[in-house]
Amino acid sequence: MKIVLTDAKTLAGEDLDFSPLEALGNVVTYPFTPYDQIAERIADADVVLCNKTLMNHETLKNAKLLKYIGIFATGWNNIEIPYTNDRGITVCNAGSYSTNAVAQHVFAMILNHYSSVAAYHDFVAQGKWISSEIFTAPVFPTMELAGKTLGIVGFGNIGQAVAKIALAFEMHVLVYTRTRKDNSNVEFVSLDEMLSRSDIITVHCPLNEDSQKMFDEDTFAKCKEGAYFINTARGGVISEAALVAALKSGRLSGAAVDVLDTEPMPKDCPLLDAPNLTITPHVAWTPKETRARLLQITIDNLKAYFAGHPQNVVK
Repeated sequence: MKIVLTDAKTLAGEDLDFSPLEALGNVVTYPFTPYDQIAERIADADVVLCNKTLMNHETLKNAKLLKYIGIFATGWNNIEIPYTNDRGITVCNAGSYSTNAVAQHVFAMILNHYSSVAAYHDFVAQGKWISSEIFTAPVFPTMELAGKTLGIVGFGNIGQAVAKIALAFEMHVLVYTRTRKDNSNVEFVSLDEMLSRSDIITVHCPLNEDSQKMFDEDTFAKCKEGAYFINTARGGVISEAALVAALKSGRLSGAAVDVLDTEPMPKDCPLLDAPNLTITPHVAWTPKETRARLLQITIDNLKAYFAGHPQNVVK
């Protein structure tokens, strides 16, 4: 059984142990695979394990032996699912592996904004505290999270984890989701109501036809004046040009994104010109413990498939 890893570098450097895969078959590992080399590298593969490598009709058409694709991720928008279904290729993802890590990253962004952490660090590093006449130097605005309203778009595992943290900060939580959960600690509302009432908006929905460019000029115009916006879901959920306009106009007091429409960031990315914006390079999911959990889930998925009872199947 030939197992091909097409983009192992996206998962780990030298801090994770891939050797358990070797007990499952002949493993061929590529740190990264350019698009024009995908078809050649997987042509004789029985199994492909990938993170963001594009698996579509063009890259898969010559992979006649391929039976299984395992995704080192929760999202599967890089897989052409109708085509893999037609081919009878089983596709399994790794849901829930990054729940705590992404929720943690969301609040790192929120706390940085509301406590002006980076701004104060720069202030001190530049020697400005030294010249203060008094023991403190409250030169940047800070606000308490208690009493603020957090709006969550999507209420899967990550959305629920974010809500749990928000409640610990004594925040009020509004949720917009297609599928309501049994949770009396949050308030389920329409999207428009969530936008108009939320001090902070954080996105945790998958990227699909319904959510593509969900946050555009009209959506941002409905946000509460001075709201803070966070996206750790997928870059395609927002219009980057609309986000820039909302920041420049002051409609949003700030924003933080961990994902972009095109990754890595292109030189002409419109967000480079945006004020009051924090950008991290798609790293919310990358703590070592999180990646180790992801690898183990992917291995367990493959073992379950070989045993005849596949789990976490994408359809």
